[in-house]
Amino acid sequence: MSTFFQRTHIRWCYVVGALLAYGATADEAAASSAGGSLPWDAPLQTLAADLTGPVASAISLIALFVAGAVLVFGEDLSHFARRALMVVIAIAFLVLGSKFLSALGLAGATI
Repeated sequence: MSTFFQRTHIRWCYVVGALLAYGATADEAAASSAGGSLPWDAPLQTLAADLTGPVASAISLIALFVAGAVLVFGEDLSHFARRALMVVIAIAFLVLGSKFLSALGLAGATI
């Protein structure tokens, strides 16, 4: 047998061994994550509630209109200013996205 086939055989043995080790520990990992909440769950839920509230929606709607108007009517803007306005518009779309999708009757994943 040539050394190429021996090396390939050894590599396949490593791959199969790694898959078996992963399969043996996957159940314990899934069972351990089913426990209590993580320390960053509460701040992330608070942030999500803040970003979907009525004040955040109003601010993002105003920012979307102002940034759009500046892009349409601002002829002398530099490249950096145009990119910054595009970032403002993208953030406004992200904040308004959940309200817009719920107005269309679409919903994301719920747990």
